[in-house]
This record gives sequence, structure tokens and C-alpha cells, in this order.
Amino acid sequence: MGEDERFDVVVVGGGNAGFCAAHAAAERGAAVLLLEKAPAEQAGGNSFYTAGAFRFAFDRFADIADLLEPDERHADSVVPDYPESAFEHDMRRITDGRCDPVLTNVLVSRSADTVRWLAGKGVKVELYEQKPAHFSPAHKSEGFAELICSNSLKAERLDSASGLLKEEMRRMGSQLLNAAEVARVAAGGALAVDRDTFSAEVTRMVEAEPNITVHRERVEHIDESAPILVATGPLTDGALADEIGRLTGDERLHFYDAVAPIVTAESLDYEKVFAASRYDRGEADYLNCPFNKAEYEAFHAALASAERAPLHEFDAGAEQGAQPDPDAHGKKADTVTVYEGCMPIEIMAARGADTMRFGPLRPVGLMDPRTGHRPWANVQLRAENKERTLYNIVGFQTNLKWGEQKRVFSMIPGLENAEFVRYGVMHRNTFLDAPRVLSAGLCLKEHPNVFFAGQITGFEGYMESAACGLLAARNIYARLEGKELPAPPIDTMCGALIQYLTTENKHFQPMGANMGILPPLPEDQRPRDKRLRYMAVAERAVASFQQWLDENSL
Repeated sequence: MGEDERFDVVVVGGGNAGFCAAHAAAERGAAVLLLEKAPAEQAGGNSFYTAGAFRFAFDRFADIADLLEPDERHADSVVPDYPESAFEHDMRRITDGRCDPVLTNVLVSRSADTVRWLAGKGVKVELYEQKPAHFSPAHKSEGFAELICSNSLKAERLDSASGLLKEEMRRMGSQLLNAAEVARVAAGGALAVDRDTFSAEVTRMVEAEPNITVHRERVEHIDESAPILVATGPLTDGALADEIGRLTGDERLHFYDAVAPIVTAESLDYEKVFAASRYDRGEADYLNCPFNKAEYEAFHAALASAERAPLHEFDAGAEQGAQPDPDAHGKKADTVTVYEGCMPIEIMAARGADTMRFGPLRPVGLMDPRTGHRPWANVQLRAENKERTLYNIVGFQTNLKWGEQKRVFSMIPGLENAEFVRYGVMHRNTFLDAPRVLSAGLCLKEHPNVFFAGQITGFEGYMESAACGLLAARNIYARLEGKELPAPPIDTMCGALIQYLTTENKHFQPMGANMGILPPLPEDQRPRDKRLRYMAVAERAVASFQQWLDENSL
């Protein structure tokens, strides 16, 4: 234990009572320290002397048979009944009548519930992992939690989106964060890990858990007879992808990302950006960024010469092909190429100076209110969420390096100081059309026993995928308990991501944690300084998330 460690709850004594108290506090998201003076080989309090036996009341053996393993359920001939009256008598006898009658009544009357609560913490899990029987094009190691693209799990500051997400995960008892601490490497304010150590630690934790049985084999059929969780990641393919397509409809399972950057609404320059629809048809749903000729020519030159990111081998199919297969998109991952309409903006720029002006940057039907004339070219921004706090740069699917995207796209009028919450990518990424097929409980609307978690849902990023797994697990556990778990509040990072996943959006694309998807603070409580504003939003989120945990303890 380090000198700087802080705990919310300290439990003194590691017997049954202390263990249950510590477990219950940790379940509510508290950081718990359990102190026991006995050496490890004698730990356990009175349970050490009873071989771990836990005394509780029951009227007949049939009441507790379901708590036993199947081969133990014949033991009714040797297990006598132990009603509450017998338990109370033993308490008075053992203590010579000195036991507190009120506390004794609580202990005795809740003893059976406590045992069932403890037993419920041990849900049996059958975990299927296709490695090493089969490897995706990206994976090389047999271990769990193999990190592919980066070893960074992003920032830890609470006033950052990823830091807030980690805090919410920590309050849900994330074991992956514990593994990350074991594998931590120096990375300034970010949490970065040694990939091999991290994978080995996660693998060790999973294989050491007695309630998890690991099967190293491929799964090609989804059995809906009991709750099942599909967390197969963005490279899901083959028979399993076909099976998911059967459940969701092929057109609702996408195999390639063609994602444009997203910027925050508050970072735009509204002296230049204006709201309008072409020819003033319908509502002014788009924001417009008008170019004059000189601005456009400088932008085109910078874009055409910008440096592109190298594609991974498993992303190669996402490059623009000469003859796109119109029947491939959203059906067979091994034949798909991107549509002409999903062409990277830099490739479009390389085709000629005017190609973009007759494509996504066409200015027809628009008038710049500053000049009273049609712009030479125009970039449109489309709202990414219903609160209009985030905007997508329409038509700017790209494979530029992120630094180049920041440099070049900041040349768009009105985006000079834009805050990018997601950069554009083009890569292999199997994901559901979540708003149409997924409920807030992370199960399919039409197949409620089939749950999904991770990047296949549209949660984008390592920690986001892990958080999605924690939420899905809680929803499954609630189902097993005959309950329904409400989604986290939308002013939390987990809740905002769930809301994004399940809100109608015909242009749905995966989303990672960012402060822009959280509802803004009331005007009179909103600090002008962005760092202070983000901290206030984060503190509100943590309080709201903890309240959700407290109200929905399972």
C-alpha cells in the first residue's frame, strides 16, 4: 500500500462480516481497504476455525438446494433443518445471553438473504475465444486484451473525457484498470501500458477466476435460449458475422468505417459560419463554411499534398478501388471496397482543383450573408447529436494523419480554432447500426437475449469498449435477477454514449468518449475557462453516476 493511496471505506477485520461489508462497499463504487492483523495463512476470522462455514437460517433443505452444485443436492439426508429460532438459540447460548437482541434479529433474519447475495456474486460464465484456433488478420498473440493500434489508454485527468470515463469504470469495479496499473509505463498524463504485460495480466486474471470457463474455439452460431454476450470486436467475420447479419439484417451491419472528423459547436467562428439549407428548402439544418477563390485554392493545395496515414494490412480493403462492388457494402467483408461516395477527400482533391467543388464542396443553392453572393466553394457541417453540440464535416472521409487533419482542416473558414473530438478514419470496422437494432440495455430489440458489448456496438476506443462491457454485464445480471437496469443518466459519460448509440441517426457512425456529447451546464453555472468548465461537467457526471449506482445496486 502506497503512502498516497486514499480509501473511501476502511473495514477492520477480515472475517465473514468484514468481507461482506467490504464487498458491499466496493460494489457501490467505493475504494475499500480491508485490514486484518492475522497472517495470510490464518486469515478469515472465525471462518478460519470453521473451515469457511457460514451459518444461516433455512426451514428445509429444499430452500437451499439451488445454492449447491448439482452433485451435492442429494445431501438432504445429512443436512438438518436450521430455522431462525435455532439460530437465535445458538447465538444466546454461545454468548451466554450477552448478544444484542436487535442486532441478533437482523443477523438471523437476513442471514439467508446474505448467503444468496454472496452466491449471486459468482455467476458462472462460459467464455469463448477463437485464438489460437483462429486469428484475425490483426491479432498475433494468444492472450486476451491484445492491444493492436496503440498502447495508450488516453488521459487520466478527471476534466478530460477519457479520464472521466475511467472514473466511472473504476466505480463499476473495472478489473481492466487494475491490470493496466500492473502494466503501466511512463506516459506523462496518460495511462499507457506495456502491451505484452497488460495482455498477460488480463489473461492471468481471467484464467484464475473459478467462475469463468474458457473455451478456445470459434463460435459460428448464436444460441438465444439464454442470455449471451457478443463482444467479438471490429474484425468479426465469417460465419459469425453472417449469423449477426441474420439477426440484425445485413444492411444493419457495417464492415468498413468511412468516418469524417467531428468538431465541437462552441469552437466554431460564427462570424464566418452560417446556417442555411440549399435553396432555403426546409429547415436550416446545416452550418456552412464559405470559401472565396483564394482561400479555396490554398486549401486545395494543402489538402492534395498532405501526408496520409499508412494502412494496416487488415485495412487494405478500405482503400478506394477502381470498380467498387455495389452489392458488397454491408454484406461480405472479404469483397467490400468503399463506394465512390465514400472516397477519401484527399483522393478527390488529387483528381483536380475543381473535383471537390462539384462534389461535397459544391456551393450551389447557398448565399454567403457576408458578401451577398454564392461562395466559390462551401463546406457543410451536419449536427452529430440532437443537442447540436457536435458537428460532422460532411464528405470529409479521410485517411490523412491526425496532425495533418488538424493543420489542413483548420484552413476551412470558421474552423480556424476548431476543437476536434474525433478525427476522420477509413478502416475495417464491423459495427451494428445501433440506433435501429440495439436497446439501451445493450441487447437486440428483436432478440432480447442477445447482448452486445465493445466496439461492435459503436463504442469507439479501448476504454470505451471496456466500459461498454461493464454496462452490458450489469444488464445481463439484472436480467438474471428478474430486474431491468435503467441506463446511466445522460449527464454521465457512459450514459451519454448509450444515448448516442440508441438515438435515431441515419448517418450513425461509432463514437468515443468526448466532452461534447455531455449536456452543457446551466448558463449561470458555466465557467468561461474551458478547463474549469470541463471539471465542473466531470464532477457533475461523477456525482450523477454514483447516484445511479447507489439506486441500482444489484
